Amino acid sequence: MKKKILFISNFLILTFTSSLFAQPSAVKNVAKSVFSLTTFRADGSILASSHGVFVGGEGEAVSDLKPFLGAATAVVVDAMGNKMNVTRMLGLNDIYDVARFRVDGKTTPAAVANVASTNGQDAWLITYGLKSPEIVATKVKSVEKFMDKYNYYIFGMNAPDHTTGCPYVNMYGQVIGLLQMSTTSFDTHACDVAFIRSLSVTGFSLNDPSFQQIGIPLALPSNEDQARLMLMMSSQSKDSLKYTATINDFIEMFPSSTDGYNHRALIEAAAQQWNNADETMKTCIKKANAKDEAHYNYGKMMYNYAVNGLHWSLDDALNEANAAYKENAAPLYQHLQAQIIYAKGDFQQSLNIFEQLSKDKSFSTPELLYEQAQCKRKLNAPNEEILALLDSAINTTDTLRFVETAPYFLTRAQVYDEMGKYRDAVFDYTRYEYLVQGRVNASFYYIREQAEVNGKLYQQALSDIARAIILAPQEPTYYAEMANLQLRVKKPEDAIKTAQRCTEIAPEYADGYLLLGLAQIQTQKKTEGLANLQKAKDMGSEQAQPLIDKYSK
Repeated sequence: MKKKILFISNFLILTFTSSLFAQPSAVKNVAKSVFSLTTFRADGSILASSHGVFVGGEGEAVSDLKPFLGAATAVVVDAMGNKMNVTRMLGLNDIYDVARFRVDGKTTPAAVANVASTNGQDAWLITYGLKSPEIVATKVKSVEKFMDKYNYYIFGMNAPDHTTGCPYVNMYGQVIGLLQMSTTSFDTHACDVAFIRSLSVTGFSLNDPSFQQIGIPLALPSNEDQARLMLMMSSQSKDSLKYTATINDFIEMFPSSTDGYNHRALIEAAAQQWNNADETMKTCIKKANAKDEAHYNYGKMMYNYAVNGLHWSLDDALNEANAAYKENAAPLYQHLQAQIIYAKGDFQQSLNIFEQLSKDKSFSTPELLYEQAQCKRKLNAPNEEILALLDSAINTTDTLRFVETAPYFLTRAQVYDEMGKYRDAVFDYTRYEYLVQGRVNASFYYIREQAEVNGKLYQQALSDIARAIILAPQEPTYYAEMANLQLRVKKPEDAIKTAQRCTEIAPEYADGYLLLGLAQIQTQKKTEGLANLQKAKDMGSEQAQPLIDKYSK
């Protein structure tokens, strides 16, 4: 019996050894292209490990996707022990659990099969090893087609442990697929490497849920329009590292385009790195094909900061707008000139330009009508003219972009307020609040409360002044206004509490004592009330003495 077992064992060893001897030398060479993959979380701890194979000499690699999900960084170690960082994700497919990426180094690529293996053909699994990688002979059990031209292989073998992502090759040393363990049998599967190599990114890839789980930046699409789309979408991302990487890639790939420089300069300006922003835009002007666009972007950035008193002057901005217009007399550049001239205080000249631009049907916009209205307000034009422009701006705005009318409603509310049309003003203030989704400050509620009081909308006014207090609890003016309104609507007890709070947060504010005194007098606390009126007088209130005279009788 022992002899029989020994005979069988020797037979298996001889059979396995002969298959190894029979393997072509090209199969062994693929081991040079296999690597180990390790991914890490944001805190530096190891997330997962796997394998893959290089398919390009400039760092292009393929592996399974799962190790990357949740990873902040990743490294590979090649067959020579060289460690390289994963720098960009080139594509992925979560259905087949595969990924394509790039590392930061020169790599030894394996050839990719361009002809499918068929049932029963020989294949070899090449495992990873720094000294002696294991090469396991097997046969293709079955092949399934997907997407009409790619192959999904099944091998009737139980693979060695820790070999996920290792490549299967044919007799020519060409990679046919990457090993994936089956969850339902002892078989192993392999997704066609030709499919993995075909994976790419588009401008919309940033929205892919799988990409969003990976901290490693995406590679930029080679198509400039798609790259520009990704750049724009990346600017909306909360991941500043990915956004910066996208900008850098864009500038490297498209050095004569203005977009990358403009995005970089905006980041630098936001961080108040003024010299860097200047240098970036000067480089843009030097290298960009569209000089007019470069000057315009520079001038627009300068203008946006100059109106807030930061770094650049309005004259700097106007010089760039003029340079853009000199390169190309486009209405867009003339519009920026007019905006800057308005900010400089020349309202008549800016109005003339805005009116001229409005005559150009290809450029006429609701914004131009609004800007004309603003100019006319500064020039003290009749309110009817201003309202007509604001009405037109609102009525000509596309319903899909109606949120853009928010400043138009706010300005029209202010005009109605000045005209004494308080209820119309309140209505427009409310529409403004709705359009900005409630993102308003205490001052807004105070202003609307004033219009509501004048329009005798007292309950709404009480609600708004309460909101102002919630947003600015240390502003005594709002407490005084609420106390005054509470007295008007015959709520003196509430007015006492409000006025007392006013004097607590602002002991030197005369109106707080004035209103407290009036409220106390109305609740039959004449002595205390007169004392507080006297205190208000001592603090300089001109209203106090007439009230003291009135209530002392």
